[in-house]
Amino acid sequence: MRFSLLLCLIAVGLTGCGSSGDFDDLQAYMDEVRARPKGSIEPAPKFQPYESFAYSAASLRSPFQPPIKIDMVSRQKGSREVKPDDARVKQFLEGFNIEVFEMVGTLGNEQGIFALVSGAGGVHRVKPGDYLGRNHGRILAVDESKIDVVEIVPDGEGGWLERPRSVSLKERS
Repeated sequence: MRFSLLLCLIAVGLTGCGSSGDFDDLQAYMDEVRARPKGSIEPAPKFQPYESFAYSAASLRSPFQPPIKIDMVSRQKGSREVKPDDARVKQFLEGFNIEVFEMVGTLGNEQGIFALVSGAGGVHRVKPGDYLGRNHGRILAVDESKIDVVEIVPDGEGGWLERPRSVSLKERS
């Protein structure tokens, strides 16, 4: 029963696929379209070649930082006694610039006061004696509003300078 019903459905479906030759109107339209004059395509526009630009201000001061006045006569000279300890094992937070860190809070217990700094992919707890930033920045003191850091930077003449910095508490808005 099912087989005969399936054969009937196939036979009805194939009757629409017969060639009856009733395409005269379609053939007339195609002949009319072919008889029309051929159009012309406009040529592609000419483009000027691209001139590359070489950015040469990468070594200059960032425009978002205030300029630093340097008086060459009274410029502090470095000392041979001050130098970073290269034998010391680097801490994780020394792999980042000090500018990426923001102080977000403090914690205190019987061991002292700790600062919470945000940056470098999370919030980190630091205490005096820890290191922060790429310029050998050692944390000197932590209080409720700032972290005092001293960095050891080259003076450009073979010596080293101690440069004080601070990371202030980020104000909530």
